[in-house]
Amino acid sequence: MSQLLEDLKIHNAQYVEAFNAGDFEALDAFYTDEAVAVWEPGQPLTGQARRDYQREFLASSPKISTETRQAFVTGDTALLIVDWVIDTVDEDGEPERLTGTGVDVLRRGEDGVWRYAVDDPYGQE
Repeated sequence: MSQLLEDLKIHNAQYVEAFNAGDFEALDAFYTDEAVAVWEPGQPLTGQARRDYQREFLASSPKISTETRQAFVTGDTALLIVDWVIDTVDEDGEPERLTGTGVDVLRRGEDGVWRYAVDDPYGQE
């Protein structure tokens, strides 16, 4: 079990690295094909809509930092509770700080890689 939790810590660090680099392709690989992302409360996105939103958001060069509050693993499924801060710019180009506590469900693929099945950064709202 401890190795699975360690794998999730590595996963999170790699996600932050890809996000902060603005590397859409690398970041997209962290999601299952059918992943649901709720980057605006109450507005789940899947498929191409999820990808388009993510690509557009990364275009503003946001920077994220995260702190995993809790992690639970059962079989090939994990639940993460993650505090995060994103520094970005608003529509007028002014600095903006976004914060939240995400509730994320990950699945471990046959290749042993953890991927988001549900990414809800505002899961505590």
